[in-house]
Amino acid sequence: MKYALIVVMMLSLAACSSPKRFENKPRVTPASAPAPASVARIAPVASGPISQACLSSNREVRSRALCGCIQYAANETLTASQQNRAVTFYSDPAAAQSVRQSDRTSDERFWEAYRTYEERAEAICR
Repeated sequence: MKYALIVVMMLSLAACSSPKRFENKPRVTPASAPAPASVARIAPVASGPISQACLSSNREVRSRALCGCIQYAANETLTASQQNRAVTFYSDPAAAQSVRQSDRTSDERFWEAYRTYEERAEAICR
């Protein structure tokens, strides 16, 4: 009886699935995979403290798409407090240098997370 009930539940769940559930949905390819020549790769976008700092910076190459992509990478790799700390680097690049050269354990951990964030942003936002 137990096995019959399990089989009925599995069949019921399988019947709920639509065979067209994957149609008309954008296909996301990994950043490392080359995009077909006729299709442009769309980078993910997010909003947050880093995207706002990026947009308000004086860098010439800033754009909503680029800053949003950078924020997306930050959301994947940095905590909220780490993001708030990284925001200061946009207005004070010397702060990044002092954190990088610091011998404090907390600064070293932050810098390791920040480097991971930088690498991720470069990989998906180019």
